[in-house]
Amino acid sequence: MGYFRRMIFCASCCLVAVTFLIAQCKEYWQFLLCQGFAVRLAAGMIFGPMLSVIGHWFQKKRGMALGFLALGSSVGSTIFPITARRLISAVRFQWTMRVLGFIQLAALIVTNLTVERRLPPKEASGPFISLKAFRFLPYATYCTATFVAFLGLYTVLTFIDISAVAAGISNDFSFYLVSIANASSGFGRIGGGILADRFGPLNVMILSTFVAAVLTYAWPFAASKGAFVVIAVLYGVASGVYVSLLPAPVMAMGQMHDVGLRIGMSTTILALGILGGPPIAGAINQATGGFKDAGYYASSICVFTAVLLILTRQLGLKKLRGRY
Repeated sequence: MGYFRRMIFCASCCLVAVTFLIAQCKEYWQFLLCQGFAVRLAAGMIFGPMLSVIGHWFQKKRGMALGFLALGSSVGSTIFPITARRLISAVRFQWTMRVLGFIQLAALIVTNLTVERRLPPKEASGPFISLKAFRFLPYATYCTATFVAFLGLYTVLTFIDISAVAAGISNDFSFYLVSIANASSGFGRIGGGILADRFGPLNVMILSTFVAAVLTYAWPFAASKGAFVVIAVLYGVASGVYVSLLPAPVMAMGQMHDVGLRIGMSTTILALGILGGPPIAGAINQATGGFKDAGYYASSICVFTAVLLILTRQLGLKKLRGRY
């Protein structure tokens, strides 16, 4: 619709300002408003358009471009938890949040100075939702697959540190398992993008989802530092492939001037899966007193996701072999 640079600028200002405000929060409702709602709203307004712009600028090397874009979140999700943990003990919580706010400010200044859309705005404004897009069966099936995927895909990343403590691993070491997984995901994001340009994004995503399913099944049985590190590294790579290529199939499922609309709708649907997935796994863990059933649940979800991705591929490609 043409609301790009101003929207990114406003969301960037909101994200930085709210991060500084978190340093002043003292009550739960204050944290909920700032961290739970305002930060996520601003981050979502930045995240979606960044994906759409890649679709504007890249076609032949789109997978690689998405991989490098996703590499940024891998770096950030590795650095931010470690930085916060070290700073809280050194300068306390308030200055920790201020330092994180300044890091965001520096990064977002670069973003606002460099990012630009290639295509002109649509002549007619709106709509924010187009139900007609779901008449295209591959798109509807793919949106269903992304929703289902995130009902289970983040289970390992959410609970691997807690499960390590339950297995007798020290809390100081367990904390870094998530950062290890996030750092490893960078290799999956870049490698997955390169492979997607050669073999097709859905083909690569199907394989990585099956690998994630196997690792999710194996995760509750890890009992040593080495086993948890191996699970974290391999799962980080597999999940990194999937996450980096999420918008790639959507970009190929319609006209380029509507890519922002299609990506916006698909990421909104998958966000509902992210909202429900970890609490479901947590409820299973509480009900059973262990992580094995949660692992069975999440691995089954990953297998079902792979089946839906195969169905999406066949609906779009209509043959057994080929890039899609």
